[in-house]
Amino acid sequence: MMLSLRTWRHSVLATTLAVCAGCAVGPDYQRPSTPTPARFTREALGDTAGSQNGGTQQWTSSEAISQTWWEVFGSEALNARVQRALAHNPDLDAAMAALRQAQENVAAQRATFFPSAQLGYAPSRQRDAVGTLSPTLTAGSTYYTLHTAQLSISYAPDVFGLNRRTVESLQAQADNQRFQLEAARLSLAANVVNTAIQEASLRAQIDATNTVIDAQTRALAILHDQARLGYASALDVAAQESALAQARQALPGLQKQLQQNRDLLAVLCGDTPDQAGALEFDLEHLTLPVALPQAVPSQLVTQRPDVRAAEESVHDASAQVGVALANRLPQLTLSGAYGGSATSFTRMFTDDNIFWVLAGSVTQTVFDFGALKHKQRAAEAALQQSAAQYRGVVLGAFQNVADTLYAIDSDARALAAADDAEKAAQRTLTLTQKQQQLGYVNSLALINAQQAYEQARISRVQAQAARLSDTAALIQALGGGWQDSSGTKKSG
Repeated sequence: MMLSLRTWRHSVLATTLAVCAGCAVGPDYQRPSTPTPARFTREALGDTAGSQNGGTQQWTSSEAISQTWWEVFGSEALNARVQRALAHNPDLDAAMAALRQAQENVAAQRATFFPSAQLGYAPSRQRDAVGTLSPTLTAGSTYYTLHTAQLSISYAPDVFGLNRRTVESLQAQADNQRFQLEAARLSLAANVVNTAIQEASLRAQIDATNTVIDAQTRALAILHDQARLGYASALDVAAQESALAQARQALPGLQKQLQQNRDLLAVLCGDTPDQAGALEFDLEHLTLPVALPQAVPSQLVTQRPDVRAAEESVHDASAQVGVALANRLPQLTLSGAYGGSATSFTRMFTDDNIFWVLAGSVTQTVFDFGALKHKQRAAEAALQQSAAQYRGVVLGAFQNVADTLYAIDSDARALAAADDAEKAAQRTLTLTQKQQQLGYVNSLALINAQQAYEQARISRVQAQAARLSDTAALIQALGGGWQDSSGTKKSG
């Protein structure tokens, strides 16, 4: 008994020394080099972006992006919708399950760093072939029951880092899933925000279109009266009928978009379309953020979760090169067993019935028609592919930010022009109303002025919605305000 324990101690010591002397073969991971431009756009944009009535936005380099960044739009209804989507969206649930699966795979692989033990008990009833074999038992019994119990321990020392590289690969996959989850959260919140803005825009456009239809209908009635009295021609009536038909034709399309938009919002929140509820968003209750976050390109690679996910794919591929190389090197296995065997259950572990085994093996592939060599080369090619894809994701992220910066600058100017057009149309309408009251113009001129004002209003609504949407797009392009599970803002 003492000999066996001493032998086990020596075995554990030898294993520990073997592990400590080992090294993880293959490349140690390094982040691939990426372009580092001084700024996102070709030329420096102004310090502010604004319009007369649309509000002024200012670039603020120190403005941190909150984790609940959608609150900058000042809508409680929007906040509630985003929170519901984050809590009930099935795609997000699937991403969280994928992350848990990846984390469990890491934990399972880490277990290979330690010995595995199995405890077994095997009773059997036997009869010896007396005519051919000598009795198995010293008692010479032909029939007997044999009880065998043993503890088996096996261990594969990680001499060349096969397990370490495998764990590194799985951990990179888990981190990739974590960043994909954060990217899904960011994308989901942005989709809810954009859907709410679209609903507000469509409602305003439908309201303006209905006003235009009412004005066109009144104009047509006036022309019919004038035609009966001989003051208007059939051509005037036909032209007005065509204008009314065009206005009516635009309405069903807007209504269809609004209903489909409501269906989308319900599904994003994890509901069925029939649970969409009443309309709840309008432009007057959505606030344009005054302060816009401004990041430098070097920060983007550490802020955007999709970029970080692509980087972890490179890390995974790098570790897989080490796995492929370690598989070409000798594999060491240590095993042992300690137990007892007897015809009586209570005598299995008496001195004469105890057995133990210590064994070690080393295997080395000497000929496989180049299979392991080509697997290593394939892993090295996969690493090059992942590095190239990572650089492509980074370049796409730079483009995404640059596009949204240009869009916001253009939106401000477009909204300013739409404001001017709406004000001019409103002034024309006011003057026409006064002239109509004094008898200088007829009702048809007033109706035409009303139509022009409502068309200008629709253009302004579209420009206002575009500015809100592109503001959300900028926050999304910069990576949003995501945090890890401890609540700490991730920075690198």
